[in-house]
Amino acid sequence: MRKENKKYVGLWYVYIAECRDKTFYVGIARDPDKRIAEHNKTKRCRYTRYRKPIVLKYKEICDNYGAARKRETEIKKFSRKKKGEIISR
Repeated sequence: MRKENKKYVGLWYVYIAECRDKTFYVGIARDPDKRIAEHNKTKRCRYTRYRKPIVLKYKEICDNYGAARKRETEIKKFSRKKKGEIISR
């Protein structure tokens, strides 16, 4: 039986944030609010580095890291219109 890394066990969130230039950023995190604060404070993430401030618009809870990654990939493939529909729910 495979031993699971504690980092990946537990609840994860998929989130959609809107950047200053009105583009959407999709990511995953254990604590989306904290992650958005990190995006706004640091230059670590290339995409959001010059698009600050970014604002959390949507978050969806997932049972584990794998499910969150799968959903993130799915949402990233959506059109801007479909992402907008998700946010407005």
